[in-house]
Amino acid sequence: MTTRQVQAGSIPVGGGMPLVLIAGPCVIEGEREARTCAAKIKEIAARSGVPFIFKASYDKANRTSLESYRGPGLKEGLAILRAIRAELSIPVLSDVHRFEEIGPAAEVLDILQIPAFLCRQTDFITAVARTGKTVNIKKGQFLAPHDILPVLEKAASTGNQNIIITERGSSFGYNNLVVDMRGLVIMRSMGYPVVFDATHSVQLPGGQGTASGGDRRFVEPLARAAAAVGIDALFLEVHGNPDAALCDGPNSVALSDLPELLDVVLKIDAARKR
Repeated sequence: MTTRQVQAGSIPVGGGMPLVLIAGPCVIEGEREARTCAAKIKEIAARSGVPFIFKASYDKANRTSLESYRGPGLKEGLAILRAIRAELSIPVLSDVHRFEEIGPAAEVLDILQIPAFLCRQTDFITAVARTGKTVNIKKGQFLAPHDILPVLEKAASTGNQNIIITERGSSFGYNNLVVDMRGLVIMRSMGYPVVFDATHSVQLPGGQGTASGGDRRFVEPLARAAAAVGIDALFLEVHGNPDAALCDGPNSVALSDLPELLDVVLKIDAARKR
């Protein structure tokens, strides 16, 4: 099953093109940390022959607790992402949460991401899509796979066809998520590139009371399974020291573990394509 090809900056996604890696820390923890992480992932991706898009949030507006670290904010965060994009010559992605962020974000980002909790907000989706930039829509944890079709139609109604869908798990009982691999098949049948977010899929929302937990042991098994089923890009939260990360550490992949994970996923992806 081949999806349409969408352009994310200099990188084509879908349409039978090579598997793309979308990776980076959950949130920008500082300019030096973000730049170092982006540079190291770029090196790892280059050695593996994988096209790479850097992701990091300038503001995590949906943290569990009021006291949780949210990021440097719109102005400083976009400046950091702009610098990384220019210095490393890589596309950048971040999520937008409010209407007033859309314009400034579209001036910097190659991909504007609509968070899972906002994927049903019609006016917001169409406003983001009208920028003409590539839009990554994260399927809400509360949606069945086929429920994403009306969401795609909302975005496409603006004339923007540069749309990507990301699976990030579905709500399953208290503080837990589950991934139904059938959903990847269903969503790819809609024609747009599908991304699998292997790290948010092992998140335990609110699992630590005032913060979300996670179980990174299952990132690689789920990534392997998704590659076998068929995806156009793999989304990973990556951090130099996940246990010290200011956001989503329990479900993040360590930089040191990324090469091996990529290697096994790429072998499975190649076998499936053969």
